[in-house]
Amino acid sequence: MKSLIQAVALAVILAAPVASFAQSEQPLTRAEVKAQLSQIEAAGYNPARAVDSTYPADIQAAEARVAAQNSATAQADTTGYGPAANGSSQTGSNTPAANQ
Repeated sequence: MKSLIQAVALAVILAAPVASFAQSEQPLTRAEVKAQLSQIEAAGYNPARAVDSTYPADIQAAEARVAAQNSATAQADTTGYGPAANGSSQTGSNTPAANQ
């Protein structure tokens, strides 16, 4: 009986990560699909073509351009502190104050 309880406990422990991983797969929302489509269209893919004999190559090239753009954007600012400040600022005016 004790070995049965241990076997069940071991099975639950091993199955827990699999169940939690399976729950993380959420379907895309309509807004996410529209955003992805607009990104691909901005990259040069036109889904409205009547005759498209180069369909797989066209969409794969557009997806590659979108992926490259997204990875460049993600690598641009990884610190979260913003860009380096260049230049300076001054207060006041260049003209001297008038004596009254």
